Amino acid sequence: MRSARSVTILAASAASILALTVAGLGLPAQAQDASPAAAPAADAPAAPAAPAAQRANPLSESVAAVVNDDIISSYDLMQRMRLLMVTSGMQPTQENLPQLEQEALRSLIDEHVQMQELRRVEKAQKITIISTDKEVDEQIQDIAKGNNMTGEQLTQQLAAQGVGVDTWKAQIRADSSWQAWISGRYGSRLRIGDDQIKAFERRQAEAASKPQYQVSEVFIDAGRVGGMDVAANGAKQLVTQMQQGAPFPAVARQFSASPTAANGGDAGWISPGEMPPEVDAALDQLRPGQLSAPIPVRDGVYIIYLRDKRSGAKAALVDLKQVAVALPKDATQAQVDAATKLLTDLKPKISSCETLEATAGKIDGVVAGDLGEAEITDLAPAFQQAATALKVGQVSDPIRTDVGMHLIAVCGKRQSGAQAPTHDQIENRLRGQQLALISKRYLRDLRNSATIETR
Repeated sequence: MRSARSVTILAASAASILALTVAGLGLPAQAQDASPAAAPAADAPAAPAAPAAQRANPLSESVAAVVNDDIISSYDLMQRMRLLMVTSGMQPTQENLPQLEQEALRSLIDEHVQMQELRRVEKAQKITIISTDKEVDEQIQDIAKGNNMTGEQLTQQLAAQGVGVDTWKAQIRADSSWQAWISGRYGSRLRIGDDQIKAFERRQAEAASKPQYQVSEVFIDAGRVGGMDVAANGAKQLVTQMQQGAPFPAVARQFSASPTAANGGDAGWISPGEMPPEVDAALDQLRPGQLSAPIPVRDGVYIIYLRDKRSGAKAALVDLKQVAVALPKDATQAQVDAATKLLTDLKPKISSCETLEATAGKIDGVVAGDLGEAEITDLAPAFQQAATALKVGQVSDPIRTDVGMHLIAVCGKRQSGAQAPTHDQIENRLRGQQLALISKRYLRDLRNSATIETR
């Protein structure tokens, strides 16, 4: 529990944040007056004006939290709240300050737990994991360049909003060091199998005929923030802020628990069935350019921004290879039966499209080749049914045509007009999803084993 003194100091800090951002971010003046702590006593002498950053500093500090042996002060917490607002574009109000405080405290606790673990690993394994000052400065330069600024200009802009550069550097250092550690420790161990990639391709092919949505997402994890009520209220506050002009990507980076947060919430093009049913239902009602209301799901709350929408493509394209035995149109039944048996025996030996031709080449009387990509409706009638029914990687039973007996293998499917991801893109996406899940579980276990006290 927080002491009365802590509550008083945090209330004063909140008032100073409101005062700071009234001047720096253009919040209406009445928001400042809404806080009793912000108003001087009626008989108090007038004080000379002070720079905004100076007015924002509390006169004294208290302990906001203890993470094992590390202390998070009320000043650390106030600085992180300011950083959250400046980097997310959120305007402070009396309603969202509690959410900002909770998110700031959670992020600080997570970072302390992460840095403690990284220091432990560095000491035990005698390796360097934590980003150096030079590496952090380089990241700041990259961020500034993306905003058409220099690093010095960017840090000066933060300072003008009362955010110390050390606060920002601490966040960058913790995040980059942790991601490097997770990637380095687990990335080389992950094996994305061909079966996983083929399963992804099948889902993509099956979904290509359905409506597709280009979305950005914010996901508030109920387990992380303290329950569904807290998540729903937090999502409501974020929607209000974004409706008032806070950039969606900036809000997603600071508040979303989804792996897409690092990309500003960009989830790319999705089809029905890839997200919870509640999200699918909301997407069906949105128009491009619209922001959803909070969408409760089983374990949290989504906010969805629909950037674009397209109807399912009509032309199904299929990439085929074949194995064939030549037979005349008037072949005897014995010839047909012999060709059928030959291909039936060969079919189990074809493990993939890549090995099809080499495998078939070992059998006398059999020819194999690549039929290329074509619309299913353009195929010979005998092939259409099999090409439609088969999944990527599957091989048909023997098919009789006027020129022979055939096996066809489906090596790929897609819809015309839709750019299918490459093998490497699919592999990288699946690897990223698995690393994000590992990171989440690792941090959860560290938090559960840590001694964390909030005051």
